[in-house]
Amino acid sequence: MNCDILITNCSMLSSDFNILDDVSMAINDTRVVEIGKYENLKAKYDPKEVISGRNKLVMPGLIDAHTHCCQQLLRGRTMDEYPMIWARILVPFESSLNEEDVYYSAKLSCLEMIRSGTTAFADSGGVHMHKAVEAAIESGMRAAIARSTMDTGAFIPTSMKDTPEEAISKTEKLFREYNGEGNGRIKIWFAVRQVMTCTENLIATIAEKARELHTGVHAHLAEHKDEVSFCLQNYKKRPPEFLDSVGLLGPNLLTAHNVLLSEGDITLLKERDVKLVHCPRSNFGSHGFPKTPRMLEVGLSVGLGSDGAAGSSLSLFDEMKVFRSGIHAFWGLPIFDPVILRASELLKMATLGGAKALLLDDEIGTIEVGKKADLILIDLDQPHLTPTHNLVNTIVECATGKDVTDSIIDGRVVMKNREVKTLDEEKIIYECKQRMTSISKRAGI
Repeated sequence: MNCDILITNCSMLSSDFNILDDVSMAINDTRVVEIGKYENLKAKYDPKEVISGRNKLVMPGLIDAHTHCCQQLLRGRTMDEYPMIWARILVPFESSLNEEDVYYSAKLSCLEMIRSGTTAFADSGGVHMHKAVEAAIESGMRAAIARSTMDTGAFIPTSMKDTPEEAISKTEKLFREYNGEGNGRIKIWFAVRQVMTCTENLIATIAEKARELHTGVHAHLAEHKDEVSFCLQNYKKRPPEFLDSVGLLGPNLLTAHNVLLSEGDITLLKERDVKLVHCPRSNFGSHGFPKTPRMLEVGLSVGLGSDGAAGSSLSLFDEMKVFRSGIHAFWGLPIFDPVILRASELLKMATLGGAKALLLDDEIGTIEVGKKADLILIDLDQPHLTPTHNLVNTIVECATGKDVTDSIIDGRVVMKNREVKTLDEEKIIYECKQRMTSISKRAGI
């Protein structure tokens, strides 16, 4: 029997987030078709490609459930800045981008994500998002991509605002042209940038259209105190209550950040089956510590995101380390609870939690026969990873994106021995270096 790829004699992160040793895996036509002992698979399959798993861990690809590809060229600019960087830096920068800027920024994002072990992402939108889609298709990555949608806000330039009718029409056009492209890897979503820049009419219309097209909505939620104050002053409701009143809360909604949620907010989001995403480094640096232990206790789905490269890297391995330390310090230490957030739960957030956020947990997020082959291989034969008493703990505590040797997305090898096969790394870095300076000058930042 033929198969495309045979991974031999590896350790594997199982669907219940334990480690299985000395297993092999057959991949064919984008999916995992069998997991078992090498002797059995060797006798059964004639593979086109064999990848040795010796001294390697095979695990699901990481899923960045909230990022901004068009902000990649802001790296290093927002650190040490006072809030609100959104109005003073991000908006001027984003409004100054042309199509080629976005294209190369997105390609650089995909390049960094692949090299860091990320195989899928959700982009909440920016300008010229058709170019971000094109970059994602070329990279081989899986993505849920939205177009930034805003129709109000005193500090938002006219070029970034649409009427509700225009906003819907432009996203529908993006949906018609690109949804399902890249052999089904690309999904087009709607977006609510934030409640302070979207009117009630716009948000309600987005909710209706997303249901009509059977697609998702990506929104920032409860990110900072100004947002909560705005909703209370203008709608007499907290942000989740307001979004619920206009019909947005539901199982197709991904909300990013979720820092300032009340107990009532958490209950409401659970009732509506909303998918939550945290961005640890972004949140800890500016806004605070989310009530993640409580969210997990009530059964909410929680994923992880980088929030883009403006304030950090795109490595979810780094996000896991920071998140574990921050949550332990803020919630665990005061009550002497060292397992307020377990390592296995963090790995689950970075994989299955992200898959749920992208509405793809039946296809990705765990390694199982029948699921898509979105996998990464980690080199364990290194002093900072071996030996170990508990490999799951060590991966969360010690592994970095540089430990990822190979990446398989949709059954296709997109990185082999640290070389990305789908993108021209040298050209991308050169182009982005040239563009960063000119964009900054145009933006006046």
